[in-house]
Amino acid sequence: MKSEEELWSLLREAYQMPYGGAQIALVEQVMQHADAGNHDELRLAARLFATTAYVHGGETAKSFVTFSWCRSEYDAHPERFDEQDEHMLLWHFKYMVNGLLKFPAVPLGRTYDVLDDMERRFRAGGHSLHAVYAYRYQVAAHVGDESADDWYAKWNAEPRDQNSDCAGCDPGEKVDHLVSRGRDEEAVAMAAPVLAGRLTCVEQPQSILTSLMVPYVRTGRLSEAADAHRQAYRRLRGNLADMQSIADHIEFCARTGNETRGLEIVQRHLPWLERSPNPQAEMWFAAASALLLGRLDPALPLGATTAGELGGRLAARARDWAAKFDERNGSDAVSARIEALLAAPPLAEHLPLSAVARRTQAATPSGGPATVPPAELPTEAGALMDRAWELYDEHRIDAVEAAFARFDELYPQPAAELAVRRLDGQARLTAIRNDGGPDAEALFRQTAELHRALGDELRALAAESRSVLAREADDAMLAELDGLTRRIVAHPDADPDLRAEARLRAEGALMRLDRPEDALLAIDAALAEEPVKPTLRAELASRRSRALLVLERYDEAVVAAEDSLAQYAVLGTPPAAGIPALIRAHALGNLERFDEATAGFDQALVLASDRNYRLSALVGRARSRLAADRATDAIDDLVEAVADHVAHGEDLPAALLRYDLATAYHAAGQPTDAAEAAESSLDALDRAGAQDQADQTRYLLSRVYRELGELDLALGLLETLATNLDGFDNLPARGRMLQEAGQLLYEADRDGQAAERFLAAADAYRAARADGTDLALIQAEMYTRRLRALSLRWAGELEAALPALAEADALAASLDGLADPAEPWVIWQRAMLNCDAARIYIGAARLDEAAARSSAAADALRSIGSLSDALDADFLHAETLMRAGDPAAAESRLRSVLGAVPRGSQLEQNSAWMLAESLEAQGRSDEAEEIRGRYLSQ
Repeated sequence: MKSEEELWSLLREAYQMPYGGAQIALVEQVMQHADAGNHDELRLAARLFATTAYVHGGETAKSFVTFSWCRSEYDAHPERFDEQDEHMLLWHFKYMVNGLLKFPAVPLGRTYDVLDDMERRFRAGGHSLHAVYAYRYQVAAHVGDESADDWYAKWNAEPRDQNSDCAGCDPGEKVDHLVSRGRDEEAVAMAAPVLAGRLTCVEQPQSILTSLMVPYVRTGRLSEAADAHRQAYRRLRGNLADMQSIADHIEFCARTGNETRGLEIVQRHLPWLERSPNPQAEMWFAAASALLLGRLDPALPLGATTAGELGGRLAARARDWAAKFDERNGSDAVSARIEALLAAPPLAEHLPLSAVARRTQAATPSGGPATVPPAELPTEAGALMDRAWELYDEHRIDAVEAAFARFDELYPQPAAELAVRRLDGQARLTAIRNDGGPDAEALFRQTAELHRALGDELRALAAESRSVLAREADDAMLAELDGLTRRIVAHPDADPDLRAEARLRAEGALMRLDRPEDALLAIDAALAEEPVKPTLRAELASRRSRALLVLERYDEAVVAAEDSLAQYAVLGTPPAAGIPALIRAHALGNLERFDEATAGFDQALVLASDRNYRLSALVGRARSRLAADRATDAIDDLVEAVADHVAHGEDLPAALLRYDLATAYHAAGQPTDAAEAAESSLDALDRAGAQDQADQTRYLLSRVYRELGELDLALGLLETLATNLDGFDNLPARGRMLQEAGQLLYEADRDGQAAERFLAAADAYRAARADGTDLALIQAEMYTRRLRALSLRWAGELEAALPALAEADALAASLDGLADPAEPWVIWQRAMLNCDAARIYIGAARLDEAAARSSAAADALRSIGSLSDALDADFLHAETLMRAGDPAAAESRLRSVLGAVPRGSQLEQNSAWMLAESLEAQGRSDEAEEIRGRYLSQ
């Protein structure tokens, strides 16, 4: 059985936790033990808090029980309720009215009984009826009663008081009324001053922003609508209690042309249907999801079902709940609303919700010239075929297709020699489009047969080698290709170009088999054949630069790529030059010559006609700009690349690049955009099972959430990371995640929880240092054990803080023999431990020990030149002396601090205040006033 003091400590810890299952479990534990121990005050406090925890944690039905207990307890023992307890009980009446409406099994009369009791108690206490009228309006609106407008008018007329909903929630509920009446401009105007102010309620600003999405669209405020969705949904997405609001966001996506985004939200939250906070939320979520799914291809596969099948089931589920509400309410108001939602028309054809969505909507095919105009092509059969092959050598693939199409149009039955060249072209284009494959392989074999029929064995061998190259790369394929290459090279009729081309095909196979060293040898052998054709020589230089890039021989890759570019320049810089330009830029980036790399990618983008090369250039330029601290410039490139992948339905590549985009937004000081990009990335990476990349994104997102002040979301991600990093090799990283979670909690004054995370981090660090001598891990463990002890001290758990401090001291002692005690880092670590030890000993009233350790810390820090930390330690020592009743000794330290501390700093203010207190304690009031006037008058 836990002691009453321990139970109060647990309840205080529950106060600090985010709403949800963990908090509910802890407060239920406190209630159970408080009942068993007959701790009346604790039983009341725990149940008052549990009512709030249940409502905001998504377990609404449980709140009815704790509320009823508290109401009965108040009526039986009002003396047990202080003013704050009574206020909380009155506040909970609003939760009950709202909650009871959401369960069709609860008779409507019970809700009216609670409302009447609420009004009676408010009148008896002399309170405004503002909140009573607000909730009478809510009930009337729910059942479709005509009195709703009258209650709305009374609600507006009655003055607010401490029982009214907060300055964000009350106008938000009025916004909902105005929107339901089509009074959108009034709704937006009512919300404007609320959003311009400071909102601290747990439900704001996400609730009012959700209410504003539709009126923003209907009044033409499209960017505000997109921002409202993005900001609000991010805050709502982690809390089961907000399931009904999430339904509003699904509806918004369905009605603004954002079906893909809406489907992501549906899939993310669909499991919530099996543990919904209440039937009303379940009903609205099912209906909104059915609306969204109805806008997709009904045959779209979604796991074991399809969009059509799932949408039908969800619509039936929503209608079933609506019928139950109507039966309870004695009206068809709820069913009418659900039917209206299921048939809701679009609000906009497409409202882009992000820069990526805007770019995707506006996307057009990009690259070099698509074709050569027919007027520029020769018409004589041989000349036209020669021109098609020249275009092929220059990598003008779209133009090649146009030339062949023109040839087919003019010569549907060409001579045999031209026919085989035409078939060879078809085979090569098929190989390019499909990255080889059986169709290309078959066409090349057919080409070989036709060459043999014409008596051209050499070109038949070349076609055979291409058919082999079209297959999946393996050792058998390479062996067969090698045999064909040898036959071509040894053929007496093979000219230098044919021999070089044969060796070049071997290079392609070797690169596919991840053998770049051998590929480089094949290229050098091809160059040794001294080919004549300029485009072939330029391509060989390009291929050589690629192999060198893969081999991380970046300086040589730059030289080879520049050689290729120079050769292509003589030929008019055809699109084929885009490849060495791209290789050169990537090599420069790897050499950390980022400005040159950026210029190189600029050149590659001008030259690139292939989509994949263009994407590579965009991403490469973005990463070079990021590395050069030009994050803002990188954003547009990444947005374009992500949008391209999205437009082509390539979810995983888009997700991987969204991580880079989030990094760029974060570096550019745009945390909201960074959060949106990282969240989208994380969802797709999780679906793809890419855990390493997903965890990398989680860590980035945790940092973004910290900047946005969304502490609980950041903590949740760090906890997930710590769970994922459960292998022995990952223990240091696991410790780091737990340590960061502890630091976040410590900074938020959630000291009990911080102590738990610091302990888990320390244990992870200890488990990671198998031989016990890793100094970095010893430092990390020492740091986290020190902070655990300090957190326990601030949490009021001194009995646990002292042994925790002893563990940190033991680690400090273990450094002897492992590190030079004169090393500055050793001195600093021990000094900081002494400072925190002093704070803990002050709490335990062991002032002699506190004084000794704080004095030692100050002296040690000065010895290594850490003057700022030394001044903090001096102040801590002075505080210890004051508490020990020695103001004269404290005065000396404090004057020393004031003589060295920066003017206007917090330490100066604290030291001046304490110096004045020490002078007062010595009976020197005039001097104390002089100090206050000099330092504390502002």
